[in-house]
Amino acid sequence: MPEPGRGLRDLGTPRPGVDERDMVFSRALLVPGTERYEEYYRARPQCREKDEIFRKEPGLLAPGTAYFHPLGFAAAHAAFWAVEKLRPFVEGEGDGGRAAPLELLREATPGMSGEAAPEGWARVPSDPGEVTSFLKAWALKLGAHSVGVTVLREYHLYTHVGRGSDYGKPVELGHTHALALTVEMDRQMVDRAPGSPTVMESARQYLSSGVMAVQLADTIRRLGYRARAHIDGSYRVICPLVAKDAGLGEIGRMGLLMTPRLGPRVRIAVVTTDLPLVPDVPVRDLTVIDFCLRCRKCADACPSRAIPLGDPEEDEKGVLRWKVDAEGCFTLWAKLGTDCARCMAVCPYSHPDTLLHNLVRWGIRKNALFRRMAVWMDDLVYGRCPSLKPQPAWMR
Repeated sequence: MPEPGRGLRDLGTPRPGVDERDMVFSRALLVPGTERYEEYYRARPQCREKDEIFRKEPGLLAPGTAYFHPLGFAAAHAAFWAVEKLRPFVEGEGDGGRAAPLELLREATPGMSGEAAPEGWARVPSDPGEVTSFLKAWALKLGAHSVGVTVLREYHLYTHVGRGSDYGKPVELGHTHALALTVEMDRQMVDRAPGSPTVMESARQYLSSGVMAVQLADTIRRLGYRARAHIDGSYRVICPLVAKDAGLGEIGRMGLLMTPRLGPRVRIAVVTTDLPLVPDVPVRDLTVIDFCLRCRKCADACPSRAIPLGDPEEDEKGVLRWKVDAEGCFTLWAKLGTDCARCMAVCPYSHPDTLLHNLVRWGIRKNALFRRMAVWMDDLVYGRCPSLKPQPAWMR
């Protein structure tokens, strides 16, 4: 049996310097005729032509799109509206009135485990490992599929804010650690990609992960530390990179986090903090990258041809990676009215977390020949470009 790690290649280490204002989601929010719009395109004229293409389309969740469904789109809008209502609560200072920082508690009550805390203070464990274990277990109890901790690195951060009232401000967190969590997107809903069930499920899980992150951030603040939840539309960090370094998966061909048991069929939220936590030691699985090199199924099935078919290449920063055509992808979203998700639906790693599929995943990790066979077997069973599935009966 060939050695599982032999001949495997890793992608490049990301480099800092990503400006959220340059993300296509941020550019889509620019309003023609406003000073912000004109200022952005004066600074980046190369983006104007590409962006005017998607602005000619109806837009995400808009009437007149290919998959417009009045009930489904209303449900998705409602979920995104609820996410927006969470944004005032994503960040804050530690509340020293209800709890005390670990350092103060250690000074005030040495060896305090099991002892009463000073009056008015919460009794916080002095061991960062105990706090970390508690937060991770609580995240799973709240409904997270996986959770991990990493030291916050410079390349995790955007340089500038690209959305919301702080647009254009430099990102300055001053945090030391990050907790990343994933939530599962329902397989049956994702299978309907690019129909309206996919955007409904996407919105639902952005809300679900956002609620968890906001609760975790507030929990940390009640311990006397600063914390920020990074949720849809209110990011200061690049969530997939944080999640990768927290040991939750690898970045695949389609540019999404590939988790071991659900592939890209997840949504991510992150909490950053200055609370001392114990980072996980990621167990790298380069067989995911090797499988993506061989598979190419997401690229073949992509309606916009936004996912590259070839090997990873160096980007403008000299980092080896697969670079997705974000403008082409988003233009399709604006035509369909949904966030497509065809790549997510056809990915072999997205299959259900069952014994049979887990045996296949085990074989992929262990043997290079099996990885080649797994691509062929998946095409045989599911098709190279699976046909679009109809709406669920309850949505017709």
